[in-house]
Amino acid sequence: MRALLAHAAPLIEELGLTLVGVSVSNLGNDDAVQLTLPFDRFAGGALDAAVDDVRTKFGTKALTRAVLLGHDDPFSPF
Repeated sequence: MRALLAHAAPLIEELGLTLVGVSVSNLGNDDAVQLTLPFDRFAGGALDAAVDDVRTKFGTKALTRAVLLGHDDPFSPF
């Protein structure tokens, strides 16, 4: 993914970029369950709980902010 982004960097700098989405599936356990992210504004702490569940199951680097991709910030919690 990073190689693809690096290859596209000149075009991105010229035209800009607003959003990148990536999906990966069928990498392992057949018994795995897809966790849902509740984007309902009335969900309270459900989104935070879902993010915590993902990080508990797959590690703290499983989710990160797109702006931090490619940066090695030792002070970042992601």
